[in-house]
Amino acid sequence: MKKMLRVTISTAVLTFYRILSSFIIAKAVAVYTGPAGIAMLGQIQSFFISLNGIAISPVGNGIVRYTSENLGSDINKCSNWWRAAISCSLVFFMFLLPLTLFFKNEISGFLFQEESYDWLILLCCSLLPLSIINTAFISVINGQQQYRKYIAIGFISITFSTLFVLYLVYKFQLTGALIAAVINTSISGLVVLIISCKERWFRIKYWLGVTEWSYFKDIIKYILMAITSAIAPPLALIFVRKILVAHTGWGIAGQWQAVWKVSEVYLSIVTLALSTYYLPQLSKLKTAEEIRKEINNATKVILPTVIILALCVYFMRDVILRLLFTDDFTQARDLFAVQLVGDVIKITAWLYAFPMLAKGAMKWFVSSEILFSLSFVLLSFWLVYYFNVQGANWAYLINYCAYFLFVFLNLDRIIGLKNE
Repeated sequence: MKKMLRVTISTAVLTFYRILSSFIIAKAVAVYTGPAGIAMLGQIQSFFISLNGIAISPVGNGIVRYTSENLGSDINKCSNWWRAAISCSLVFFMFLLPLTLFFKNEISGFLFQEESYDWLILLCCSLLPLSIINTAFISVINGQQQYRKYIAIGFISITFSTLFVLYLVYKFQLTGALIAAVINTSISGLVVLIISCKERWFRIKYWLGVTEWSYFKDIIKYILMAITSAIAPPLALIFVRKILVAHTGWGIAGQWQAVWKVSEVYLSIVTLALSTYYLPQLSKLKTAEEIRKEINNATKVILPTVIILALCVYFMRDVILRLLFTDDFTQARDLFAVQLVGDVIKITAWLYAFPMLAKGAMKWFVSSEILFSLSFVLLSFWLVYYFNVQGANWAYLINYCAYFLFVFLNLDRIIGLKNE
């Protein structure tokens, strides 16, 4: 518990730095593009999250798990999973590149209701190799529990990407903001590549070469989970924004997106701690009793933290909106209450859902991601009709209450599944 608290504090410092960066960037985007620009930015971010999530799906949580489980073992043992993972990512990239090239006009029309941003869609795909490198190397560092290096890389990456993004927004305004949305991970990839070049595991033989099918089977479970997570929730958000745009227009959709962005930023304090410490720790545990104990310990630290953060955001929402956006976003202040309650329920649910990732409970994870992404869209479609923009927030809250009940009531069966 003490170790998790230390990691949480360390990642909180990193997250506050990221929050400061996000505030500065969001302020610049709001000034130069307005609410409509914020909504459009949300669309391309959701698309890139999906596209990027597919490409990096093999090199994420699977590498974290098997590196963590074999901590202290010879690098050659871990490299079997690394080679399997990087091979799968390269296959995905070679599939996505021509697919994106062929359908770039249709994707642009779906996201922005016009095809003139087809070049942006192609740019998203072209930068995927750097995202793959970034995720693969960061996953090794995370799996080895090198928390100081993990955090140091975060600070350096944020600094470089913030400066470059601000330049793009200032120089090219909306176009620069949209480009900036897809290059952040690529900049991080360059930073990680440079920092990792002297590591013992930074050798081609550990990443490229023949490996047995059994290691591919281990990684495939995490591919299916990662792809589902990369496609279902972002796609649900795209549809929710389209529902809002249809009922309220781009401006009001931008108000909602502003609140959603604030949630993303402050919750990153918690989610970074979960991915940095909680996931590798759960991966090492062998029994259901140990996992339950770890969940209880994490809840004692994480739940009070997220409640305090949510209360701070609520009482400071007017200040946050003025600092982060412009006077055009004052309507967003009325959208915080329901959203923040939903945030607390969301993180509580995630504490009980992480064992699905840690133990590779693929069927549970995939089915729950698809089910609750779909229910979010359906609830939004119904509630926005009756409550306008506030309906999307109620849909978010109700959906995560149902998700919490799902993972809480099925925890014993989830953690009992070592392999599927």
